[in-house]
Amino acid sequence: MTPGHGSTVEGVLRRSARRTPARVAVEHRDRSWTYEELDDAVSRAASLLLDQGLAPGDRVGSYGHNSDAYLIGFLACARAGLVHVPVNQNLTGDDLAYIVGQSGSTLVLTDPDLTGRLPDGVRTMPLRDADDSLLERLAASPPYDGPEPRGEDLAQLLYTSGTTALPKGAMMTHRSLVHEYLSAITALDLSAGDRPAHALPLYHSAQMHVFLLPYLAVGATNIILDAPDGDRLFDLIEADRVDSLFAPPTVWIGLSNRPDFTTRDLSGLRKAYYGASIMPVPVLERLRERLPKLAFYNCFGQSEIGPLATVLAPDEHKGRMDSCGRTVLFVDARVVDENGEDVPDGTPGEIVYRSPQLCEGYWDKPEETAEAFRDGWFHSGDLAVRDAHGYFTIVDRVKDVINSGGVLVASRQVEDALYTHESVAEVAVIGLPDEKWIESVTAVVVPRGEVTEDELIGHAREKLAPFKAPKRVLFVDELPRNASGKILKRELRDRFGS
Repeated sequence: MTPGHGSTVEGVLRRSARRTPARVAVEHRDRSWTYEELDDAVSRAASLLLDQGLAPGDRVGSYGHNSDAYLIGFLACARAGLVHVPVNQNLTGDDLAYIVGQSGSTLVLTDPDLTGRLPDGVRTMPLRDADDSLLERLAASPPYDGPEPRGEDLAQLLYTSGTTALPKGAMMTHRSLVHEYLSAITALDLSAGDRPAHALPLYHSAQMHVFLLPYLAVGATNIILDAPDGDRLFDLIEADRVDSLFAPPTVWIGLSNRPDFTTRDLSGLRKAYYGASIMPVPVLERLRERLPKLAFYNCFGQSEIGPLATVLAPDEHKGRMDSCGRTVLFVDARVVDENGEDVPDGTPGEIVYRSPQLCEGYWDKPEETAEAFRDGWFHSGDLAVRDAHGYFTIVDRVKDVINSGGVLVASRQVEDALYTHESVAEVAVIGLPDEKWIESVTAVVVPRGEVTEDELIGHAREKLAPFKAPKRVLFVDELPRNASGKILKRELRDRFGS
């Protein structure tokens, strides 16, 4: 094996395996792997993948459920110099075919129950629970002895959520991801003594790159769950096996709405991380009231930056509950106007980034890359306000701001006001076309109990300026989301805008 500098994703695991070989690294269902065993499995899987005729730089799709095999497949790609392409396991049809085709994946690692969804002609290898699967073939495969990847090599194509347009493959290098891991470790106080559960999909960058890989870097024992099941999570917390959990606001809302949320012993949970979308302040207040000793961290960013950009630490929440915090170790950020000029503190503008964590651009999309990377900065599409102490507050996505009668209304502020009503389980505020107002502020509500449109409009008017209060309230059984928990406001606008 040729010598390397070690700024690689697979090097993160190798160092932990040498430092604490006998410590349990990963548990999933009835299987567990020590760091030494996991490192050996990754090495053998890397050889196995290259034996399929693949060459460094080839893209390998990964279309599977949460499992130890999914993690091994990712790390094996990293060690073999292959480019991993995580695919949302809920995608089907044209959406699935688009990512597999646009990335040019020559092989797709998948689970048997998902294989039939893939386009005809796509070459596959089962990850687990099947004859001839990656896990079954490890023992017969020799350890990898080829060259180490370089820090500047591509490690992954992280496809954006696609809430406003077709997904784009952010080209992440080994070095950018390793920088992001160190940012996560320092900003989120990750340590070997933590007992984290990883319940969100591993194809998503937040669960994989903000938590699982950084926790492997520090040598923690990681429990990978199939899904964020409340019963399983509460059981693990009560059994003192889990003390650290990341979840998007939608999952925290669901956990806090469970009938047993007030009766189960959740005192063993020490660290609570939230992110991927905006947490309604009333929901956060409810969680903090129920679990006053629990340390809450707000994590914010996007796929293109690995994805962690800012963190609001537990001791920073007081007085700024709606803030997403300050930039992490390797991220620089500004708030600018439409001309790219800095705006004064307290003034909304687009947040832009410069960082070694940033992607190299979008795979095979030069125009989109040029549009996003302008004047030496990455333009995020997020509307934010910065204060004099360096704290950022996300006002909205630029495309989600509502133009009501020529006045701009941030949907988040209206949502926070409605969340204070006891009969609102979930809400998304959108702008719909209106002859008089250009766009009318419209609340789409999942109710909890009996409530009327007039009641909610009146409640909002008590807390907001009249022009910000919704002019319509629509009731639905559930809000459309992508698998990372982000509400798809585009779908709501399409559904109710005609």
